[in-house]
Amino acid sequence: MSSTSAAKRRIILDLAVTLDGYIEGSNGEVDWCIMEPDMGFADFLEQIDTILYGRKSYDLWGQYDPGVDASDTDQELWQNVHRKAKVAFSRAKRNDNQQVKWISENIVEEVNKLKSTPGKDIWLYGGASLITTFVNLGLVDEYRLSVHPVILGAGKPMFADISQRLNLALTHTRTFSSGVVQLIYREKENDSLQ
Repeated sequence: MSSTSAAKRRIILDLAVTLDGYIEGSNGEVDWCIMEPDMGFADFLEQIDTILYGRKSYDLWGQYDPGVDASDTDQELWQNVHRKAKVAFSRAKRNDNQQVKWISENIVEEVNKLKSTPGKDIWLYGGASLITTFVNLGLVDEYRLSVHPVILGAGKPMFADISQRLNLALTHTRTFSSGVVQLIYREKENDSLQ
């Protein structure tokens, strides 16, 4: 077994965020989100094999179909997303099916089991409530934030109800021609373990 496959899988929070810290507008709009080919999203999708959703996010995006009018690039992107294993979290018990495994209790234990199984990294997609839960439980290994050059003034904040201060270390930055800046952070105390 290679050292890569023996390593514990990481939970990566990958988010698009506005300059004023919102992940959605007041009406759920994400039309401000820029996707450039050189942003490396296709490479990121190759780095992961599992996506974690909250219930609302899964209902909206877990089986999203961009439609026949979507570009070939969008079609290919969504096909790649839908090839990934999906795990969704809900307070109400729901039955697993071929598309998704549902978790409604023992989050820390279930996530640690998932991280201990062989595979690639895991994308914490969201929504906001699930992100808060994962941050508060210390389950996020890497924060990958793409800051977009727009100020919305209102909307759904990236982080809300965080229970404790987290000190992060910036590990990588990238700037794109659109003005998007990608920032990658890890917790400072975990850096020595990597």
